[in-house]
Amino acid sequence: MTEPSKTKLFPLPFTKEYWQTAVREGKQLRMLAVAALLVALRIVISSFFIPIGENQRIYFSFFVNALGSLIYGPVVSLGTGFVSDILGYIIHPTGEFFPGYTLTTMMGAFTYAVFFYRARITVLRITLCKICVNLLVNVGLGALWSTILYGKGYLYYLTKSLIKNIGMLPVEVIVLVLFFQMMLPVVSRLKLTPPQPTTRIPFF
Repeated sequence: MTEPSKTKLFPLPFTKEYWQTAVREGKQLRMLAVAALLVALRIVISSFFIPIGENQRIYFSFFVNALGSLIYGPVVSLGTGFVSDILGYIIHPTGEFFPGYTLTTMMGAFTYAVFFYRARITVLRITLCKICVNLLVNVGLGALWSTILYGKGYLYYLTKSLIKNIGMLPVEVIVLVLFFQMMLPVVSRLKLTPPQPTTRIPFF
């Protein structure tokens, strides 16, 4: 018989059971192995980006980050964010190392996990998650770090980052919906995540 905790989805991440489940699964060797594999994949994909200006790049690794956070939850996601940023810089250094970017990577992974881990995945949830990641993490923190490093005003970097992240938002949402539609049945069959209530991702 399947344990209820193995298949349970949580409507919100604000319960004690949610965090107990995240901590318990984060200690499992299988989850740690999956996390290591996805960190490696993310580092490889992160080496390919499109530069669009001073400290402005378009990356394509966000969907791997989102899938990993969905699988192993917010506790492990903080660790994978830290490790992937440090190793990524060591293997493919671009510019100078700054710990603020490590924090941004960690918070991005954590945000994906809070929205997706043990949750019913919908287009609306994916959209809200990407809004938070793009505007609060990428724009809010990214503009702060650029101000510290490069000396121009916060509003200057905020505006540049805002234009990029808002412009990319619809594309990233569509890509993530299609990617999740393809991968959710796979990770469910592998018993890495609980099964979703429906075979297709609903809007609400």
